[in-house]
Amino acid sequence: MSNKWIGHCAALLILVLGTAAVRAHHAFAAQYDRDQPIEITGTVTRVEWFNPHARFYVDAPDPDRNNEMFNWNWELASPNNLMRQGWRRDSLKPGDTITVTGWRARKDPHVANARNVVDGNGKRLFAASSAEDE
Repeated sequence: MSNKWIGHCAALLILVLGTAAVRAHHAFAAQYDRDQPIEITGTVTRVEWFNPHARFYVDAPDPDRNNEMFNWNWELASPNNLMRQGWRRDSLKPGDTITVTGWRARKDPHVANARNVVDGNGKRLFAASSAEDE
């Protein structure tokens, strides 16, 4: 075998493995459960506008725990995908009252993947959830 052929095979293997890792990162079903939909209304406490996923945190009651208050961690799409959906960095701000629908994480009951966000004025923001990819 020539060194050139080995180099091409190695490059192809790296490409295939790299693609698999990227797809695995975005697997909704690995982290979130479609059988655990959730809707909460609460107050935004923090917004993180970073890749690979934007996140926001909301103080809201847990309907499954006698409405005890928790700080919910909500995952969104990447900032780039959110901007394509009409979001801006200031679409959510600490202190905003919002209603969020989505799906709970499999292992942490106060982590969720957001599908829709409705602000206090009734404006609906589509969250570009990774659930839509599956």
